Amino acid sequence: MSMQPTNDPRPARPQGGCQCRLCGAELTHGFVDLGMSPPCESFLPPDRVDAMEAYFPLRVMVCDQCFLVQLREYVSPRAIFAEYAYFSSYAVSWVAHAKAYCEMIARRLDLGSGSLVVELASNDGYLLQHFKPLGVPVLGVEPAANVAAVAIDQGVPTRVDFFGVRLAETLAAEGTAADLIVGNNVLAQVPDLNDFVAGITRLLKPEGVVTLEFPHLERLMAGNQFDTIYHEHFSYFSLTTVEIMAARHALKVIDVEELPTHGGSLRVYLAHAASARPVAPAVAALLAREEVLGLRRIDTYRGFSERVRATKRNILSLLIRLKSEDKSICGYGAPGKGNTLLNYCGIGTDFLDFTVDRNPYKHGRFTPGMRIPILPVGAIERARPDYVFILPWNLKTEILRQMRHIAAWGGKFIVPIPDPAILDPAVLDPAILDHKEISP
Repeated sequence: MSMQPTNDPRPARPQGGCQCRLCGAELTHGFVDLGMSPPCESFLPPDRVDAMEAYFPLRVMVCDQCFLVQLREYVSPRAIFAEYAYFSSYAVSWVAHAKAYCEMIARRLDLGSGSLVVELASNDGYLLQHFKPLGVPVLGVEPAANVAAVAIDQGVPTRVDFFGVRLAETLAAEGTAADLIVGNNVLAQVPDLNDFVAGITRLLKPEGVVTLEFPHLERLMAGNQFDTIYHEHFSYFSLTTVEIMAARHALKVIDVEELPTHGGSLRVYLAHAASARPVAPAVAALLAREEVLGLRRIDTYRGFSERVRATKRNILSLLIRLKSEDKSICGYGAPGKGNTLLNYCGIGTDFLDFTVDRNPYKHGRFTPGMRIPILPVGAIERARPDYVFILPWNLKTEILRQMRHIAAWGGKFIVPIPDPAILDPAVLDPAILDHKEISP
């Protein structure tokens, strides 16, 4: 099939079928089918527990031209972000990660009072707040008004809007131009990738830099991280695909770092193709590794689906065995990924009595689909369950440190991904529990 030239950012439009949101090629290859699920952040208040919920497919495809793994836009971003339940500041290790990034990038790019940092999907100001002590001006762009309000109250200038060419041109007309554009875990949430990246090119200064962090598709596959697939994540990226995406918009990848966050992520550095900024050796090295691993071959993507099915069976077998032994189990956390796992596996209150979360917004609500009650963390101490099922497994090190005291009543942890495992805090190495990194 012929492709659009790389200097033409518009996707090709083949006749019929479903088309790739990046290159426009027809999608004919499946990656994984997780059945039907409600939007993962649509937590239910008590008065809606008996109401009907909307369910949408979680059927993931892969493009055989640009190798973008993707969901169709079953749910619009405006529906997802009208009132958003995720506040980044409640993840302590994630805020620490953001602080370290700000200090590093300010040194690396020599940012100062004459610079401007723009963060796309800036949430509650968890990251931009760390530039204030450094004297670097910032601007957040956040579509969820309830979340943006928290940032604004904390003194982080925030534009409540969706980012793309329209907003970029408005900002540019106002005299806004960015030395640094930050996008942490937003790229996956953009249904119109070409509009988003085109907006970045318009807002970025000629020698400016973009950093994008996103879960690495290689780690998603190797780590069996199927629960990171949900409706607000439209796309799943390798560096191979990001390089193709950048080239379509006259950008170049100038560096890449592998991070332990979210089960294994990439931090990709972009600049204008005409920029004088050199390309670091790490880029070619990772592209070569992805090619060796087969990420440029469609056959590589087959087989993931069966591993997911096997993990579902193993999780349910473990839970059935424990409940048959009359063990009590509760959850820890109510993250988006947890709701994918609960709904795909059919885990409701027949297995988990309740789950807890540090975010007070979720307290008194119920998880979408499975309708598991969400309580404050202190509910675990009152109930003293035999097992605590960790839903945000990417934060398991932080949670194990916070909750190691469940060993006092013989409590144990269950970590479901990559395969279900029981962890006994009474015998865990304290050095592991005290480790500061976010465990993959």
